[in-house]
Amino acid sequence: MTRSRFVVGAALAALILALPTIAQEKKLTKDQLPAAVQKTVDEQSTGATVRGYSTEKEDGRTIYEVQLTVNGKNRDVSMDTAGAVIEIEDTVDFASLPDAVQAGLKKKAGAGKILKVEALTKKDKLVAYEAVVETAGKKKEVQVGSDGKPLAHEE
Repeated sequence: MTRSRFVVGAALAALILALPTIAQEKKLTKDQLPAAVQKTVDEQSTGATVRGYSTEKEDGRTIYEVQLTVNGKNRDVSMDTAGAVIEIEDTVDFASLPDAVQAGLKKKAGAGKILKVEALTKKDKLVAYEAVVETAGKKKEVQVGSDGKPLAHEE
């Protein structure tokens, strides 16, 4: 009996410790966003359909995100608390990518299947392409630069 209580207690403690890393992203409504973020959302969502809003902590910073659909494709816009755009992720068709980018992503994917590709833009500059790759039932993300070459660091 004591052993089973110990096992249950240890499992519960592990779950409690893991919760902060599991529950980082929080869904929000537009009226829960800071005024500056709402203003940027209004600017960024012109002509788009809003799918949702969320917030999360990244490296101790609060980041807000609006999920949009623009011309049938997904676009996620990340902003800081002042409403400044940090990053835009646009879903792109693999076939529309330059040959060098396709080759770079295929090389990084190895035997895996490329499921989705996004163009990552920071400060109005395309900085990387990111692909979701599935290998043996597991998903991971791989990135290459706008030239298709490996990045010095992940974006």
